[in-house]
Amino acid sequence: MSNTCDKFLKGAKNLVFLGETGSGKTEIAINLARLIAREDARKVHFFDMDQTKPLFRARDCAGEMEAEGIVFHFQSQYLDAPTVAPGVAEALLDEGSVVLMDVGGGAHGSHMIGQFSHILGREGTRVLYIVNPYRPWSRSLEEIGRTAQRVAGAARLTRLHLVANPNLGPETDAGDVVEGLERFRALFPGQTPEFVCALEELCAAVEESVEEPVLPVRLNTLPEWMAVQES
Repeated sequence: MSNTCDKFLKGAKNLVFLGETGSGKTEIAINLARLIAREDARKVHFFDMDQTKPLFRARDCAGEMEAEGIVFHFQSQYLDAPTVAPGVAEALLDEGSVVLMDVGGGAHGSHMIGQFSHILGREGTRVLYIVNPYRPWSRSLEEIGRTAQRVAGAARLTRLHLVANPNLGPETDAGDVVEGLERFRALFPGQTPEFVCALEELCAAVEESVEEPVLPVRLNTLPEWMAVQES
């Protein structure tokens, strides 16, 4: 394993991404999966557990991820019936694999992984709770605490590790990231986030101002007018 991967995995082989809808879970999970697939010799499994029907799901870029060597799992959903991709427990227990689970926003989505809590509660798993301090429901510790308690309770998980994802969308600049991190620190006095997320073109500038590891993020959810420019 490379040092780059280790500063995000911190010895874990299973990563669970939780948070409220719009916190950036899916983007962060996809980008970290790609980084691990490039730099870690183990097989990378990505489970799209999203049941909440947002505008974007990881499965929307499954082909690109599979082309990068990531084993992608999801189960098609019929109406509102909850479905779980097969092979979750086997992958979680496989010491030769790294597993990333992108869980849908809110308690409804988190309820889907409660059945695996007996495995996810063991050593080797890190449950990452994504916080964007710019989001309307993340402006006070009380608001974040209520949401986190509801989400983690539905997932039957207790040990949450915070990730700072301070952004204002595609037009975010490095100053916005640093200011957002200060907001994060004010919300969680004495706590250090596992890592900070920033658009890949901002990482060099952000790294000059923060001590935490910075995960480069390449957006998969570009607005239509920007996607046309990128193509």
